[in-house]
Amino acid sequence: MSDRWLAPNLLRTDARMRLICLPHAGAGASAYRAWSQELPPDLQLCAVQLPGRENRLNERPADSTITLVPELLGGIRPYLDRPFVMFGHSMGALLAFELTRELRRHGLPQPRHLFLSAHRAPHLPNLLQPVHSLNRPDFVAELRRLEGTPDEVLTHEELMQIAEPILRADFKLCETYEYVSGQPLDMPLSIFGGADDPNVQPDVLEPWREHTRASMRLRIFPGGHLYPQQQRAELVAAILADLRIDSVRLTI
Repeated sequence: MSDRWLAPNLLRTDARMRLICLPHAGAGASAYRAWSQELPPDLQLCAVQLPGRENRLNERPADSTITLVPELLGGIRPYLDRPFVMFGHSMGALLAFELTRELRRHGLPQPRHLFLSAHRAPHLPNLLQPVHSLNRPDFVAELRRLEGTPDEVLTHEELMQIAEPILRADFKLCETYEYVSGQPLDMPLSIFGGADDPNVQPDVLEPWREHTRASMRLRIFPGGHLYPQQQRAELVAAILADLRIDSVRLTI
């Protein structure tokens, strides 16, 4: 299997289920590296590596779900040989949702459970000011407000030359996304958010309920938009609880 799209935990190649994780804007597969410490042996961590970051830095980042999702499907298709679930944070939640719908369109295996974090329900309009087209000073100011980009990157010209195109493409992908109506999904949804997230409050998370025929559970964690960085253990524990997995073994 190619590791261009997924960076699997190779120590767990005999795992009975896969957890496919999609990153937030500007992030790469390394955002989920520490998660492997919290997972039982039977659950294999597979972190998605999108074009334009880390080991794919020489590739052009995608700025549309229309182009990215079909390519992503091709990248993960070899990993659909056993049961899997998906987690996505912010932009990653949107990608996980659209990827699941793409799998359904192609008659391919679908995740047994979707874990979606810090993104409004997809049918709701985006009421926030677009960020991707701001001039540099305003763009940097917005990144500081969102607290998602280290200050050492924002103040370092060479690092910003690398990070800025990726961040602008990711923001454009989210801000120009247009929901196309479709049938609700068949798997359960677990929806997560940060209590102090300035842009994603429970009132835009609760409507995810409309996108599943199964159950939906909403949990709010302490912290802002990037709460998973501080609440990793608690977040992973919530995922395992919804999968009825203990720290030793899962039952499929």
